[in-house]
Amino acid sequence: HVQLVESGGGSVQAGESLTLSCVVSGAKYQSYCMGWFRQAPGKEREAVAALHVTSFTRYADSVKGRFTISKDNAKSTLYLQMNSLNPEDTAMYYCAADPSIWIGKILQANEYNYWGQGTQVTVS
Repeated sequence: HVQLVESGGGSVQAGESLTLSCVVSGAKYQSYCMGWFRQAPGKEREAVAALHVTSFTRYADSVKGRFTISKDNAKSTLYLQMNSLNPEDTAMYYCAADPSIWIGKILQANEYNYWGQGTQVTVS
């Protein structure tokens, strides 16, 4: 049974940084595609960043240059380093995983079968 647990969210001021973490259990973490998605109130879920099993990364245009996705295989943990946060980044952030996603679709939420419960990020 695959479980994903996010942490690290909080309330910050514009321009500050946060690092989100997602601990994965019950899966061969190293062989999974991983992604971060977010959903603001009244808006659809959108991709933030994704990491393919080949270590290829992709980012949404809105976060390029500010956010960095990474992982620590020894800790089965996915990270999202978020710098220069602005109020438009306010959302619930979700971690997602799946063992088989074509590299061209790693930013598509419907390709992921496993999701965490989310962690709230509020920027004012």
